[in-house]
Amino acid sequence: MADVEQIYEQYFQDVYLFALSLSRDQQIAEEITQETFVKAVKNIDQFKGNCKISVWLCQIAKNTYFKYMDKQKRFDLGDPQEKTRGNNLSIEQKLIDKTEALRIHKLLHSLKEPYKEVFTLRVFGELSFDHISEVFGRTESWARVTFHRARNIIQDLLMEEN
Repeated sequence: MADVEQIYEQYFQDVYLFALSLSRDQQIAEEITQETFVKAVKNIDQFKGNCKISVWLCQIAKNTYFKYMDKQKRFDLGDPQEKTRGNNLSIEQKLIDKTEALRIHKLLHSLKEPYKEVFTLRVFGELSFDHISEVFGRTESWARVTFHRARNIIQDLLMEEN
């Protein structure tokens, strides 16, 4: 596990900057970076060592970004009313709208722990990932990945409702 943390710390900035260059959006770049490391950890046995690990991670980031963009296009095309209102909002922004907030709170209530608590601490408690990691006695990368997964679960559930 120490190797994974070392890889994360060593290559996080490179992968983030690469994702930022693709997306031109800090929030999307952070999401893509976190998803990249989640995928890398799950598939580390597929890394054959015939290229630099940074190249492998950036390839995962590129594929993750394109998959993310495809998902966004399908979501935008699926609801023309949303498209005409220009309402391509993140979960955090949707919480401002009271009806959307109620839907998200209901979905959040159905999440298992630790996803529910990490999401709540990050969005409503406005805690940094570092502080969340201290609350749980885990690493900062664990807090980031757990939040990212919780947000993905909520987004998927929201898309299923539409």
